[in-house]
Amino acid sequence: MAKKKRSALKRIRQNVRRAAIKTLGRSSARTAVRTARVAIAKGEQAADAVSAAASALDKAAKRGAIHKNAASRRRGRIAKAAAKATKKA
Repeated sequence: MAKKKRSALKRIRQNVRRAAIKTLGRSSARTAVRTARVAIAKGEQAADAVSAAASALDKAAKRGAIHKNAASRRRGRIAKAAAKATKKA
């Protein structure tokens, strides 16, 4: 069996590290979105939660954890839900 080259081993290490970083970015964005949706449903400090979710989504998109259009779409949907909830209340 052929030995793996040094460059291949380095790429493997890089890919493992990047996968871990991107997973953390996606996870934090999802958590922020979930928190914002709960805050909107309860009607308590939704503006802060929506702002935090938008920030988390933008950071995830900047790092490449999610696509920038996906981040934009999710931000828009959360903002729309928040506007609808404030209008109703």
